[in-house]
Amino acid sequence: MSTTSPDGLDRPWARVPAWVAERLRPELEGASEEIIAAVRAEVPDFARPMTGRFGMRITEGVTVALNQFLDLLGRDQPLDDVRIYRSLGQLEHGEGRTLAALQATYQVSSRTLWRRLAASETASALPPEVIFRLAEALFTYIEQVSAASAEGWLAEEASRVGSVQARRNALVEVLARRPPAPFAEIEAAAVQAGWHLPPRVVALALEEAVAVAGRLPGAVGADLGPCGIVVVAAPDEAGMERITVGLRGRSAVLGPAVEPAEAHRSIARASAVWALHRAGVVEPDAQIVHAEEHLLDLLVHSEPEVADDLRERALGKLRELPAGAAARAEETLRAWLDAHGDVTATAGLLHVHPQTVRYRLAGLRDLLGEVMDDPVRRLELALALRFPGSPAPAAPEP
Repeated sequence: MSTTSPDGLDRPWARVPAWVAERLRPELEGASEEIIAAVRAEVPDFARPMTGRFGMRITEGVTVALNQFLDLLGRDQPLDDVRIYRSLGQLEHGEGRTLAALQATYQVSSRTLWRRLAASETASALPPEVIFRLAEALFTYIEQVSAASAEGWLAEEASRVGSVQARRNALVEVLARRPPAPFAEIEAAAVQAGWHLPPRVVALALEEAVAVAGRLPGAVGADLGPCGIVVVAAPDEAGMERITVGLRGRSAVLGPAVEPAEAHRSIARASAVWALHRAGVVEPDAQIVHAEEHLLDLLVHSEPEVADDLRERALGKLRELPAGAAARAEETLRAWLDAHGDVTATAGLLHVHPQTVRYRLAGLRDLLGEVMDDPVRRLELALALRFPGSPAPAAPEP
């Protein structure tokens, strides 16, 4: 006869004759007290006087469990009612005891009860195969009630963690708010989230912020909006190493260090550069991108239409040239601007003779006119040459 239920749970108590339970009941009088004494002696978290709510709960749990086990012997039915064990797990979580302590109580209980069963007159008269089935039934039963208690404990823990994370989400939202939240509101949100406000903070924009924050001491994180945000104390060199380790290979953008009241600036800056980083515009292969090193990138990408107009104004005349000549002209302009107008240095960047540079620059002056001599227009040229869409530089001339 199969004693495995449709839900896949084994029911070994069905293989123990029902009459065994009736003979064991009188022999197990006082077993509950023996189990409780063993638990109190062997599990430090339960070494408390058996008074009040604590004593009532433990006594009830052990007594119900023992009677329920005996009731199951010889019956092919599942362990349906586990409410008391789930409730016990929830209550133990509320009392501050660990899941390990709760599971230890079941281990001690099963060993103590088995010793009592094995020493009974009924057990001494049972055939070995029935003794084996009785042991299997007991330990399977304890395993299932222990799982129910663990489920209750874990449900409470998930609720607590979820509540804490909800408060941390709220804190990050307050820190990121623009216009900025009053500092008193930031302080109150930090207290609610259990977060100590550092003197200065930085924001990290990244993916899976909550997981990363959990690996960084004193960090708070939230997976909100287009990217996650972690806020942590402004790091020194050792702090940067901890951040690198905590990222576990993920990339992130680090915002500027600011006072907590200005955290919105660091969050906004890191988030903006994160968008460029993810788009491959800013250091696509870097693990940690420092937002403050990319202020120009933020400036030129903040208004795409303005950037397009500026590029057209600065470089539109190059369209009059054939494609190859236009690419070579942009390459020469970029090198000349980078070299601050030094012809020899420009030639070195282009790997051509200085006379070739002079020849190209003469052609550019004919095309662009006084633009190349006007400081403001030269700045426009330099910015336009760094916008997306610039043709790739031509191959160096032989």
